Amino acid sequence: VHSGHPSFLPNPTTTCLHNTNENNNNNNNNNNNNMTDEVAAAKEAAAQYKSSDNDGAGPATVFDKILSGEWASKKVHEDDLAYAFRDINPQAPVHIIVIPKNRDGLTKLSNAREDQKGILGHLMYVAQMVGKKECPEGFRVVINDGEEGAQSVYHLHLHVLGGRQMKWPPG
Repeated sequence: VHSGHPSFLPNPTTTCLHNTNENNNNNNNNNNNNMTDEVAAAKEAAAQYKSSDNDGAGPATVFDKILSGEWASKKVHEDDLAYAFRDINPQAPVHIIVIPKNRDGLTKLSNAREDQKGILGHLMYVAQMVGKKECPEGFRVVINDGEEGAQSVYHLHLHVLGGRQMKWPPG
C-alpha cells in the first residue's frame, strides 16, 4: 500500500548514524520522496474511487484481498467486526492497520452514516487495545480521509503508530 523508505530509519546509503547536515538533508529528501509517493498514491486512489460504479462502495481494495485470505497479513487482532494487522511498509516501529470486516460503504470516514456509530466506536476501541499492548508509552491513531487527506485505500482504516516519540505537527 505504502511505498518508499520509512522516514524513522536512517538513510540506507548513509554509513554514519550521526546527526550531520548531510544526513539531515538526505533524510529530508527521503521524507519528501515518501510524502510525494503517498500524495501520488492518494491522488490515483481518489481518481479510481471517483470513477468507480458510483454506488458508494468504490472498487475492491487490497484490504478486501486480505480479508478474503487471498493476500497474507500479519494479524494482530481479529473479532467479529474488526481485523488488525501490521502495515507492510511501517512509518514507525509499530504501525498497525485496523479495518472493519464489513466495509458497508465505509470507504472513508466522511462517508460514515449515523447507523455506523457502533462500528466506528469499536474500531477506536480495537485501536486503543492494540496500541496499549504494543506501545505502552503512548501511540497515535490516524485516519486519512479523501484525496487531500492522503487516503490511498478506500476502505476505512485506522493507523496505530508508535514505538518512538511522535512529532508535532504531523503531516
